[in-house]
Amino acid sequence: MSPDPVPKPSQQTPHQPGQPGFEHVPGTDPIGGQAARMFSAEMGKREKRKGRRGDVNAVVPDAEFRSYYGRAVLKPPVWTHDIAYYLFSGGLAAGSSMLAAVATARGDVAARRALRITSLGAVGASAYFLIIDLGRPERFYNMLRVAKPTSPMSVGTWILTAYGPLAGAAAVFEAAPLLPERGVLGLARKVAGPLGHVLGAGAALTAPLLATYTAVLFADTAVPSWHEPFRELPFVFSGSALASGAGAALVLAPVSQTGPASRLAVIGATVELAAAHRMETAHGLVSEPFHLGRPGKFLKAARALTALGAVGAVLGRRSRVAAAAAGASLLAGSFLTRMAVFEAGVASTKDPKYVVVPQRERLEARERAS
Repeated sequence: MSPDPVPKPSQQTPHQPGQPGFEHVPGTDPIGGQAARMFSAEMGKREKRKGRRGDVNAVVPDAEFRSYYGRAVLKPPVWTHDIAYYLFSGGLAAGSSMLAAVATARGDVAARRALRITSLGAVGASAYFLIIDLGRPERFYNMLRVAKPTSPMSVGTWILTAYGPLAGAAAVFEAAPLLPERGVLGLARKVAGPLGHVLGAGAALTAPLLATYTAVLFADTAVPSWHEPFRELPFVFSGSALASGAGAALVLAPVSQTGPASRLAVIGATVELAAAHRMETAHGLVSEPFHLGRPGKFLKAARALTALGAVGAVLGRRSRVAAAAAGASLLAGSFLTRMAVFEAGVASTKDPKYVVVPQRERLEARERAS
């Protein structure tokens, strides 16, 4: 048998410690020396990186926030503008019921009748827009199969269900004077008046819940420009509802019966404008969408129309034309406020900085506090 061929030098396996042929030179440690050199090189790289971060003249700039491939962190809400219309119509219904209760207490029959009919039409529109957004009418029925106090959507469904029949029946009973005075229908005519007052009072008591539950619903989401101003949104929505109800009274009621509407218009507009101003300015970066694009334009127009309507309600309460113009201005301002809030929330989900930057700021604040 021929001996095995001797491998070429390039094919020879280097000797390792403990193997035959390994020669150790005193004062040297090949393995330890290599590890030491690798460790020193790594530490040198770290020191260079630390130096670059602290050096204003460094070639490599500090890292800036950037999301994954520029994609949004949150998905935009699936709600359409039907929800914005739902917000306005629900607020108008609530405000009209509250103003109708005031008119009932004062004996202003024409104002009471106009406001009750307005509340019926508005709550009908509100239910329509909600069902349109749900997609199928039976989904609204399915929401009534459970009652979850911890769910703003479930609570709101029951509020709307309680308010609707009260406001609707109170408005229908306004037709009682059209019934004959004698016979069975005459008896119904006598009963309808007091019963309508009771139902109208029930609607007025439920109205503040209807006006504000949507604010809680919005604030309970992860949408930055809805979640952060959770303290201001109920005041924005309630003030807007009161202003819109007063606007409806100024448009529809006789001038002689619009005194309470004028005063409540000022109160509602003041609450709405003050809360909206804080919502726009008190939350740093998250308040930015309220100033930009369509939401910013809507909110500026809403602010101007609401203020103009409140001033007109006071100065023009003796003029039918001026009162109607002030009422229309208040209604338009309320509508644009709801549109601005809705669109600002949608816009805040499309830019990841509105999600990540506030989170980092809160984390840094907690670290400094600890």
